[in-house]
Amino acid sequence: MKMMTRIATSLMAVTMMTAPMMMAAQSSQNQTQAAAQEDWMTPPAGSEQAQAYKDGIEAAKLDTVAKRPVEASKSYLYNHPPVKGADKDAYRSTFTQGYKAAVAHNTGNGGM
Repeated sequence: MKMMTRIATSLMAVTMMTAPMMMAAQSSQNQTQAAAQEDWMTPPAGSEQAQAYKDGIEAAKLDTVAKRPVEASKSYLYNHPPVKGADKDAYRSTFTQGYKAAVAHNTGNGGM
């Protein structure tokens, strides 16, 4: 009985020492996966229309959830961009990129 207590105590001590290391490894792996998933949500480099890209992502998400046609050109913000003049074409282009990225990642199905 005394021998069994010694073995059990040793096993519990080893388990308690290795558990934090295993949890830290899993945590860093989860953070890496989360960062990879978030990369598609950032606007392309050199884009002045970061808000348009984010608007495209949100519009795709809302269209999917509301079961509307999933097409960027039918979105309200695409047809009525919140910018004036020549900036409308740049806004629409970046909006479409964000919209397509969101559709490709199935944002309406819990992917976001």
